[in-house]
Amino acid sequence: MNNRLYVDLHVLQTVPPSCVNRDDTGSPKTAIYGGMTRARVSSQAWKRAMRVMFREELLQDEQVGQRTKKVLALLKEEMAALDGAEHADKLAMKALENAGLKLKAEDRDALFFISKSQLHALAVLAIEGNSDKNAYKQALRAHPSMDMILFGRMAASDPTLNYDAAAQVAHSISTHAVQNEYDYFTAVDDCSPEDNAGAGHLGIVEYNSATLYRYATVAVPELVRYLGKNDAIIAVRAFVDAFIRSMPTGKQNTFANRTLPDAVYITVRTDQPVNLCRAFEKAVEPTADGFVAASEQKLCSYAKQVYHDFVDEPAAAFTVGSGLEELALSMPRKEMLDALCDTITEMLTEDEVE
Repeated sequence: MNNRLYVDLHVLQTVPPSCVNRDDTGSPKTAIYGGMTRARVSSQAWKRAMRVMFREELLQDEQVGQRTKKVLALLKEEMAALDGAEHADKLAMKALENAGLKLKAEDRDALFFISKSQLHALAVLAIEGNSDKNAYKQALRAHPSMDMILFGRMAASDPTLNYDAAAQVAHSISTHAVQNEYDYFTAVDDCSPEDNAGAGHLGIVEYNSATLYRYATVAVPELVRYLGKNDAIIAVRAFVDAFIRSMPTGKQNTFANRTLPDAVYITVRTDQPVNLCRAFEKAVEPTADGFVAASEQKLCSYAKQVYHDFVDEPAAAFTVGSGLEELALSMPRKEMLDALCDTITEMLTEDEVE
């Protein structure tokens, strides 16, 4: 199988006044790029939103894992569901230790990413009284969930349980300079006397608005390696769909900032992933028409320049929305997802034939 098959996602998306992703002081995250302050949304924030969409809408329960501090409790529940095992607490603790998760009694809530199939396999081994540590380790290596392979897993106590992420998600940055603003707000006490003019609460919320450039890439062969071809295609479709439609929930109730992209550019590459953020190293200048049209033009121009100077044009390309038709034919989202999956399936089949 060709080990160089990548799906690159480029998204331009405008968010209104909002605080999608905040730092430790409550301020919207920013970054200096091209010497200018840009709005920023961390990759972690958007990946979390994608995983929630996987679980709630796009994938089946057995296809998604759980990143949790409650692995011990989940294992005990699974054991109880199987046969109401006695001494489940002690057996579950021993099972995790046999698997390479060296949890101390006072530190049982270590964060770990585990699939339902892996939980079930561990529970069966523990109930059977199996003492083969290799069997427990194999139970945690086999049958990973789709989101586990997409986003990776790290086990500090045993690196052999790690999965390298098949997907990479960049921090989203605004295509233009931003300056954070402040909303001074008051809340009225409904039970206060009518002659009381004072507020029950005063506060300040920091926010900004931006047209973001968002980028992600997926290494398809890594998905095939762990999931098989059919499930790899399902994972790619879910990843692309979630990247397009998900939104981090920071201050969502305050700003109702749930938007969809202005334009999406998807490429299938057989050489290497290509992040096109350099298109916006020089910040887009404000105009009466806003930032979207100028951002779309800069993305088109820079992509063509990169294809001329450094790498080949993609093996296949698709756009959704308007403004990027210079790069590929525009089509509705669902039609694009079908075409993308058909293209990847065909390319994987060709590799098998060769």
